[in-house]
Amino acid sequence: MNRIPCMEAAVRVLESEGVDTIFGIPGAAILPFYAALRTSPINHITVRHEEGGTHAADGWSRVTGNVGVCVGTSGPAGTNMITGLYTALADSIPIVCITGQAPRAKLHQESFQAVDIVEIAKPVCKWAVQLKEPAQAPWVFREAFRVARSGRPGPVLIDLPLDVQRGECFYDPDLDGPFPVEVPAPRPEPIRAGVEMLLAAERPIILAGGGVIVADADAELRALAEYLQIPVQVTLMGKGAFPEDHPLFAGMAGIQTQTRWGNAAFLESDAVLAVGARFGDRHTGDLETYRRGRRFIHIDIEPTQIGKVFEPDLGIVGHARPALESLLDQARAVGTARRPGEWVSRVAELRATLPRRDDFDDTPIKPPRVFREINDFFGPDTTFVTAIGLYQIWSGQFQRTFLPRRYLVCGQAGPLGWEVPAAMGVKCAYPDRTVVAVAGDYSFQFLMEEIAVAAQYHIPFVIIMINNEYLGLIRQAEIPYDMNYAVDLHYGEGGIDHVKVMDAFGCPARRVERPDDIRGALEWAARESERARLPVLVEVMVEREANAAMGPSLDAIKEFEPTPELLPLSGQ
Repeated sequence: MNRIPCMEAAVRVLESEGVDTIFGIPGAAILPFYAALRTSPINHITVRHEEGGTHAADGWSRVTGNVGVCVGTSGPAGTNMITGLYTALADSIPIVCITGQAPRAKLHQESFQAVDIVEIAKPVCKWAVQLKEPAQAPWVFREAFRVARSGRPGPVLIDLPLDVQRGECFYDPDLDGPFPVEVPAPRPEPIRAGVEMLLAAERPIILAGGGVIVADADAELRALAEYLQIPVQVTLMGKGAFPEDHPLFAGMAGIQTQTRWGNAAFLESDAVLAVGARFGDRHTGDLETYRRGRRFIHIDIEPTQIGKVFEPDLGIVGHARPALESLLDQARAVGTARRPGEWVSRVAELRATLPRRDDFDDTPIKPPRVFREINDFFGPDTTFVTAIGLYQIWSGQFQRTFLPRRYLVCGQAGPLGWEVPAAMGVKCAYPDRTVVAVAGDYSFQFLMEEIAVAAQYHIPFVIIMINNEYLGLIRQAEIPYDMNYAVDLHYGEGGIDHVKVMDAFGCPARRVERPDDIRGALEWAARESERARLPVLVEVMVEREANAAMGPSLDAIKEFEPTPELLPLSGQ
């Protein structure tokens, strides 16, 4: 067996694990790794901030299902990665962050940029490890990918002291390969009990969380729903797990990202099969309202997720794909395929009679109109990326999604600035796919330096900015406090001129102030982005103090905009 630099072995592991793009910033303490990377076919994208690098790796991972990789040097490079690690952990996204480190002998001497990043990162990682010996390099990197993919996926950090990077190890790529990842199947007994509960219910729904998408189980979900004719709802992280134009689609329940008819359908249900959902507080709201009158079956690959928020009537541990397959097999064993019944008709009635308006012609532009134009212009294969704020809530309420891994959102951590680097990661993974980042003005400003990266490497995507010149979500949250404090971003004629900001990066941009101009701007941006191979911005100036529908519980959502005047529901 040949003896080679241990960082060459590490890079060969990355290649064989399916990594084709790395996002990073070189520094003195990580240069042996970069020396090995230099001769690799892996594409390296030099980002402008390590947080941006983690979010780009996160976007690459979300859209591919593989493990994203970002790299930085020692000290602040690792601490800058913490937000990205937390985001990936919260949303079950497998990424590997690699940091350089001072030599082992200097770690206790307050050496330049020497910080115990392993201890700092442990709370936001599945595994944080420092490479102690050169001989461990291929094995630690292999294990990092196994851990990132296994069970509930998540991030791993590998810290590389400079002297260890310079070492050698025995390695033969022909004798090495990825470690197997277990796909745990559920026990048959709870599966039988689950099917019995579903068949006994009069108004069951299936709740598809992000775990369905992570598990690539959308086909199994659809097969089960169609066989038993059970309506399907999605969480925000689950958008795309079930096509929104399907007759069994039952909307989205929640206290922020929700549909009116989705909340109504959930509140009328009597049984909920939740698959790969974590019952986040923005979904459930007040738990007494959420749970009252219905039984819950909770399927999750991570045993400690079951009962974390509330105790379900039945917990089933297993990977979403074999769990849904087993439920369908059991349903077939005990009965024939069902035909649509009264409950399916009722959900359809709720959908038809409880929409929200998005056809506003007002100036300033009302935000729902922007999403109407987005839905009408972009095709179902478009990949959307959005982060946190009122614009994300409007996006969740109004945007339609039909395919998995086409609607990417940082659901739990919600870091501002996530959209631009994440969209960049998506486009690196799928250069031929249309990629659109939906951002707010404040979020855009968090990591707008990553526009320079996309411009340098000719990574084209469209940015649609919903600009209200406010920290809009916080302004709305301040209403009960009777204040509007420290959230106003407006100054001068129109605050920051984002069109000029984009021009400074060498990228096209256009500002829209009238609703009839939105469609033309979207057409221009999509065309210009691909022609110039650059990110292109459409800045839409919207009503400054527009509010999104939300409330403390599923039955107490406040609507701030007029709702359509339709016929009343049957029986009312």
